[in-house]
Amino acid sequence: MRSLRKPTFERKTPDQLKLMRRAGLVVDEVLRTLAAEVRPGISTRELDQIGREILAARGASSNFLGYGADWGIQPFPGVACISVNEEVVHGIPGDRVLAEGDIVSCDFGAVIEGWHGDAARTFLVGEVSDEVRELSRVGEEAMWAGIGATRVGARIGDISAAVEASTSSHRRRYGIIRDFTGHGIGSEMHMYPDVPNHGRGGRGPVLNEGHAIAIEPMVTLGSGDVAELEDDWTIVTRDSSWAAHWENTVTPTATGVWVLTLEDGGEAELTKRGIPFGPLAD
Repeated sequence: MRSLRKPTFERKTPDQLKLMRRAGLVVDEVLRTLAAEVRPGISTRELDQIGREILAARGASSNFLGYGADWGIQPFPGVACISVNEEVVHGIPGDRVLAEGDIVSCDFGAVIEGWHGDAARTFLVGEVSDEVRELSRVGEEAMWAGIGATRVGARIGDISAAVEASTSSHRRRYGIIRDFTGHGIGSEMHMYPDVPNHGRGGRGPVLNEGHAIAIEPMVTLGSGDVAELEDDWTIVTRDSSWAAHWENTVTPTATGVWVLTLEDGGEAELTKRGIPFGPLAD
C-alpha cells in the first residue's frame, strides 16, 4: 500500500547548518583548486585525484564515492562528477584528456560529521568559442537568479520560475534540462524536495529558516533532451549539443540568504545583485 505520509523538508539547527558550512568550504576549496588545474592535457582522473587529496587533508569524506550501491547499480567510482562537452552530469572520471576549447562541468560533494555540501562549476579549457563562453555564463546567471529568489517564505516554485526566466531571457534559445533537478540537502545529499529548473512561482513547499537546498541549473546549446550511457551514470544530450552545469548549496536565514559552498558565503555576488546576504553568526 502506498504511504500517504507527506515527505519531510528537513530543518537544521544553527549548529547543523554550520557543519554544512564546513563541508561546503571543503567543496569550494576543491572546486577552486580544480579551476586552477583545468588545462589541455590533464585527464579527468587526475582532477578526481585532486579532490581525493583535499578531502583527506580536511578530514572530510565523499558523498559521491560509492553512491548508488544501494540501488543495485554500479557504485559511482569517483569523488567528482566530471562531465565534458556533450556530457551534462554524472561523468565518470577516467582516461579522458581535456583538449583546447572543451567545456567541463565538475560536480563535487563533501561530508563533515554527517552533514553534506554539494556544488558544481563549469570550467573553460584554454581558448574556447564565444558561444561556449556565453553558455557557461548563462548557466551561472540562471543559478544566481534561483539563489536570488531564495528567502524565508518563498516557495520552491519561485526558485524554479526564476531559473527558467533567466535561461529564457536571452535572444538565443538554450535548452533547459528537465530530467534532473536541484534538491534538498542536509543529513543526506539528495533529499526532499526536488528543485526543478523550470516551473511556476507560488507553488511547492515553503522555505523556512533551517532549510537547505542545492540549486543547480543545467543548460545546453541545443535541446534539453538527454540520455544515459551504458555506464549507468553519464548523462549526455541526445543531440550532442554542449552543456553547462552550475550549483551551490544555500540556506535562507532571518536576514537574507547564505551560500554554504562559497568561501565568502556568496556576499560579493549577492551584494552586486541587491540581494540580502544573511550568514549565521559564529
